[in-house]
Amino acid sequence: MTFPQKTASSQKVIPITAMDEGKGKFFTARVRIHPRTIQGLFARWRWVFVFLTQILFYGLPWLQWGHRQAVLFDLGARRFYIFGLVFYPQDLIYLTGLLVISALSLFLFTAVAGRLWCGYTCPQTVYSEIFMWIEHRIEGDRSARIRLDRSGMTLEKVAKRTAKHFVWIVLAFWTGFTFVGFFSPIRELGASLVHGTIGAWGIFWICFYGFATYGNAGFMREQVCKYMCPYARFQGAMFDRDTLIVSYDEKRGEPRGPRIKSQAKSQAAHKANELGDCIDCSLCVQVCPMGIDIRSGLQYECIGCGLCVDACDSVMDKFGYSRGLVRYATQNGMAKNWSNKQILRHVFRPRVLIYGTILLLLTVGLFTSLVLRVPLKVDVVRDRASLARIAEGGMLENVYRLQLMNATEAEQEYSIQARGLNGLKVLPGESIVVEPAQSRWVVLRLQVPYGSASAGSHKVYFDVKSANGQSAVSEKATFIVPR
Repeated sequence: MTFPQKTASSQKVIPITAMDEGKGKFFTARVRIHPRTIQGLFARWRWVFVFLTQILFYGLPWLQWGHRQAVLFDLGARRFYIFGLVFYPQDLIYLTGLLVISALSLFLFTAVAGRLWCGYTCPQTVYSEIFMWIEHRIEGDRSARIRLDRSGMTLEKVAKRTAKHFVWIVLAFWTGFTFVGFFSPIRELGASLVHGTIGAWGIFWICFYGFATYGNAGFMREQVCKYMCPYARFQGAMFDRDTLIVSYDEKRGEPRGPRIKSQAKSQAAHKANELGDCIDCSLCVQVCPMGIDIRSGLQYECIGCGLCVDACDSVMDKFGYSRGLVRYATQNGMAKNWSNKQILRHVFRPRVLIYGTILLLLTVGLFTSLVLRVPLKVDVVRDRASLARIAEGGMLENVYRLQLMNATEAEQEYSIQARGLNGLKVLPGESIVVEPAQSRWVVLRLQVPYGSASAGSHKVYFDVKSANGQSAVSEKATFIVPR
């Protein structure tokens, strides 16, 4: 039993065996894709985003902020540094807000223009593009790479493949090193790597992330998008007929067919032959990094990169036809022959406006909260070894442990007071000094005159204030009076 499958390099039908050695399991053999290089508006935009994302990724760990790394997620010390901000695990609410904003942004962009994230900024897409560029520079253009694949084991093939994989491995290793540099000071990490003093976990994560980059971008490529990425699967729930997607104008292009270039510039010539504008050159298939034919309609594999638009426009220019046979459009716009203005008017529909409003409110709320946040965190823990005891002078005493977390880049001095019961006092009463971006545990005793409070549990509050008056936090605790 066989199934026909179209390859990225041609439109020939190739029989593929559908039974796995008699085991009764269906499978589809992978046809290796060799995307053709194309120049155009969307190709340039893809490379703009490649440069922007990689400058950000590779450059941020080396950027200094004062005497420390500007962006550092120090898991060992449980502190996260983002430029002038210092976060503790207690600030998890900000990470939650950031994740919610990211999810809503993804929903908004998908509702407006499909899989723009996948086509332009997804790490899998970006690194696949970089790895394919290296492959192109070393092995040659698309036709040269196909010939190299089909050739035997020659010296040229071994030399080119060795050079390609060497460059891939170096880039993958540097990517893994940079990734670990976000979680461990990258300058210290580099020094320990050079001197051979790096720990086993550091080596493991560098190699793990490097191997993932090497495998995903060098070998798996479109397979990750097709079979591993969940976004490709649930994107259909966020599409509708007013979502901008890469579309083929079937009314204008069909019936497709080849023609002589010298006669093609005459619109009447091919219209008389009852041919559409599509010359069936398959260039749109050859440039597609996913190996699909956009002329077959909307497909979940399409990442919306727009390379087929650049390819088709270049062909239309050569034959003197108007551009736009393949373009960004909506299904309603294509079916109803809407103009670009009509399409855009329908793109900004109520669903998109609701997404945008919610996203704007959440973003403003998050940044307002960051601006107004108090750079001091206080945790109160009761001493469970002794709930209550009688101290000297007939005072009833409870013991507490307070963790003071300084979320500023300067040394801070804090005073601690307590309220909630008559005659309540704090011992010891001296101020506490906490170093920049550090935390400190202190043991405090609260005392009240014996008999001044009824038996049971009483709410009390610790008021912690900085000496400069910029930070003040109140934390609730309980004071136990025994029966």
